[in-house]
Amino acid sequence: MTDPTTRVDPPTRGDERTLLLAFLDYHRRTLRMKAGGLDATQLATALPPSEMTLGGMVKHLGLVEDNWLREVFLGEEPSEPWRSIDWGADYDWDWHSARDDSPEQIWALYDEMVSGADAIIADAALDDLSAKSSRGTGEPFSLRWILLHLIEEYARHNGHADLIRESIDGETGE
Repeated sequence: MTDPTTRVDPPTRGDERTLLLAFLDYHRRTLRMKAGGLDATQLATALPPSEMTLGGMVKHLGLVEDNWLREVFLGEEPSEPWRSIDWGADYDWDWHSARDDSPEQIWALYDEMVSGADAIIADAALDDLSAKSSRGTGEPFSLRWILLHLIEEYARHNGHADLIRESIDGETGE
């Protein structure tokens, strides 16, 4: 496996699955660039008035991967630690609890969620439908839709990560 912090542009040509997975990988690696190499204090630093932190963002995106692929797509119980959380007590637990985690804990959880998501993706076709349906339409999601949503989620949060990282140590980049 290549270094997960190394990022190259997705291919300009390829079949749909190849391109979707390449863009997802690109955005995962972008997150690693933006939040990588920071200590616990830096990962817990917010850019007011927002309470977002880079550590919380990494943990949140791990939850997002597990939620969409394990819970929504497969219809299974969430992985730990998500399964044991009292979400009613703190709806943003993923964001808030990261302040108590070491960088190693945050990245290990993220890596575990990404690995689990990748295994689910590898065993499914783009047109396979989710076990759970959209609250809005009542229709199941295709794996294609879920992958596009994950790319969108990463792209949005990577934009936030740009601003937070620059406020921490001046690091900028695309």
